Amino acid sequence: MSMIASEAALRDYLIAHDDNYRDLVNQHRRFEARLSELANLHYPNEEEKLEETILKKKKLLLKDQMELIARKFKTSTVSH
Repeated sequence: MSMIASEAALRDYLIAHDDNYRDLVNQHRRFEARLSELANLHYPNEEEKLEETILKKKKLLLKDQMELIARKFKTSTVSH
C-alpha cells in the first residue's frame, strides 16, 4: 500500500473511531468553507481580512492537533 493510501486509510479510520479527531476534522472543514467564502469577496474589508488571517492560523493549529492524534495512534499500534 502506498504512503498516500495508508495516510488516507488512517484518516478515514480515525474519523470513524475517534470522536476528538472527527470533531477537529469537522471544525477544519467549517473553517475551510468560510475561508472559501472570504476568498470569493472582491473587496474584503479590514474585518474580513483579519478573519481570514485568524482562520488560517486556527486551521493550521487544527491540522497540527490532527497530526498529533494520528502520530500517537501510529506509535501505539506499532508498539502493540
